Amino acid sequence: MSDLEIRPVAETDLDAVVGMLADDPLGAQRESPDDLTPYRAALRRLADDPNQHVVVAVREGRVVGTLQLTVIPGLSRRGATRSIIEAVRVHGDERGSGLGTQLIQWAVDESRRQDCQLVQLTSDATRQDAHRFYERLGFTASHVGFKLVL
Repeated sequence: MSDLEIRPVAETDLDAVVGMLADDPLGAQRESPDDLTPYRAALRRLADDPNQHVVVAVREGRVVGTLQLTVIPGLSRRGATRSIIEAVRVHGDERGSGLGTQLIQWAVDESRRQDCQLVQLTSDATRQDAHRFYERLGFTASHVGFKLVL
């Protein structure tokens, strides 16, 4: 495998990123790769927020992975700053290559650079393979998450 570059997402990457977001049973139900308009608007909002870091992994000029890292200053835990990792996706033909580990390591390193004391993430309850992956990387299943669709 050739060298991997992890860099901020660009609008020209959206087709590949949204394709990866939609490339599983859950994403196929909620993503719309045929209309990038809402994703372009979201990318502009994210670019304006210094606490948002959406990155892509690029190998041989091709986008093969992505994630979003959000840095959240807080009052709890003695005013600790934490980060949240979301939307981790690896292109199907890159799964098992170590790319997911590299993406998560980038997020942990960036969280340290941003003086975060805690990195957290959620994973859909049905994604058992992802749960094992995160546990192998040192994450613990410490909480139960809840969502309210608005």
